[in-house]
Amino acid sequence: MSAFIGKKNENADGYMTAGNKIGFGVSAASMTATWIWASSMYASATSGYTYGISGPIHYGLWGALMILFIYPFGRRIRKVAPKAHTLAEVMRARHGKSSQLMLAGSNVVGSVISLTSNFIAGGALVALLSPFNFQQGIVAVAAGVLLYTLWSGFRASVLTDFAQVVAMLGAVVIIIPVVFFAAGGPGMFESGAANLSAEQSNFFSSEAFLNQGAPYIAAVLAYAIGNQTIAQRLFAVREDLIKKTFVTATIGYGATVIGIGMLGVMALYLGINPAEGDLNNLIPQMASTYLGPILLGVFFIMILGSLSSTADSDLSALSAIMMADVYGQNVARKGKASPKTMLLIGRISMVVATAAGLYFASGRMNILDLLVFVGALWGALVFPVLASFYWKKVTNKAFTVSVLAALAVFIPVRFGWISMDGATGYVFDAISVVGIGVVLGLMAFGFFGLRPALGVGLAGAVLSAPFVMGFLHDYEVLTGSLVAYAISTVLCYLMSFRNKEEFDFALIQQRIGDYDQRSMQPAEAAAAARS
Repeated sequence: MSAFIGKKNENADGYMTAGNKIGFGVSAASMTATWIWASSMYASATSGYTYGISGPIHYGLWGALMILFIYPFGRRIRKVAPKAHTLAEVMRARHGKSSQLMLAGSNVVGSVISLTSNFIAGGALVALLSPFNFQQGIVAVAAGVLLYTLWSGFRASVLTDFAQVVAMLGAVVIIIPVVFFAAGGPGMFESGAANLSAEQSNFFSSEAFLNQGAPYIAAVLAYAIGNQTIAQRLFAVREDLIKKTFVTATIGYGATVIGIGMLGVMALYLGINPAEGDLNNLIPQMASTYLGPILLGVFFIMILGSLSSTADSDLSALSAIMMADVYGQNVARKGKASPKTMLLIGRISMVVATAAGLYFASGRMNILDLLVFVGALWGALVFPVLASFYWKKVTNKAFTVSVLAALAVFIPVRFGWISMDGATGYVFDAISVVGIGVVLGLMAFGFFGLRPALGVGLAGAVLSAPFVMGFLHDYEVLTGSLVAYAISTVLCYLMSFRNKEEFDFALIQQRIGDYDQRSMQPAEAAAAARS
């Protein structure tokens, strides 16, 4: 596919966003494939094994709804910046260098971590289902993804995503029923009921919601707004197809991830213990136990497709950041960025990122701490980023200070460096209540506007307070995320509402455009625009 779509004279803008005119089928498939990665499949099964049948639903449903919540914000972002390549690039045009580098930097770290995670999953799968070892597996997976993405960049990523999502959906439709009936069918739920605790048997388990559902709602909203792989697809799809694309991706993601998570639920009912005590072995373990050689090959393709579709998206996102945010706006002189140099930088970035991912994956390094850090940064960025697209009063100082302050409080809360005994716990519970209102208000704002959002946020905070005060601080992951939302929102508002200077959003379109046309002579640019 990459050879078929390759162009002899590659275009820098096409390499980053495919000309902002991708159609419905390819864009919806790419959005779905990018959101589904190997870790999401493994995590959904782990959730099912840990919390029972409600686990995969908490994981898959909220993740799917977050895709849906992106599209109203996406339409506003595209209206304000129709020719943007990265979200950080827009923050530079809106505020300045500090907000741009903050968002770009978090995405560089996040994408390298995502690459590492996918390489580890691919290497483990290759080692399990082939004669090759783990090291050979990660090299094979990394080389394969790099080779088909390197030349055509984002266009190669989205077009191969289409083939990968078809393979994934087809595999899920076949594999889940086969494993279900091979494991005993409906009788499994009767004979294995004794293996479940009271909380695991309860579909409305509070433990499942507080440990899995609620933290995931906050985390995925942050991921959706802050992540360049999502923003890149938003900038690439035709503007009139944004709603249709994201609604379709919502359904595709939810069905696939919830379906795969049911493998974990079946393992729980069957009383299966994960190999080596590692919950990530549940999916390969169930597949190798209940599938024959042919269907095991189909399963291999499904996991390989999921990790490849996300890995190529990470490479494309990294290359766009290095091309637009680092070289285009911080290295090259204003308006003098060379498209040829940009392409070279983009390709070199992919090679370097792949090498970094291989290095971290080969050592099987513990990347949890970095994932927590990046997730916190994105959570702290959500309100300042969204407010910057709607509110003319947000300043660069308010953006930067609110994000840094939120991050400074999040880290000690998340890692338990602050004792939550006594009054301190109640203080953080109160801040978390504000965070609940912020998350609910942001969700409502995209669809219904400011006044309904304020009502929903206020009602959510007031109604939740009696139920969470006094104990929510015991759930560090959820508390940390909510605290990041609350502090960044309150500070950003307080530092901005008295600002008398109002930003003109029309300036963003003047400051961001196609790099290839900027390098042309006026007559050439006019001819390109007409064509």
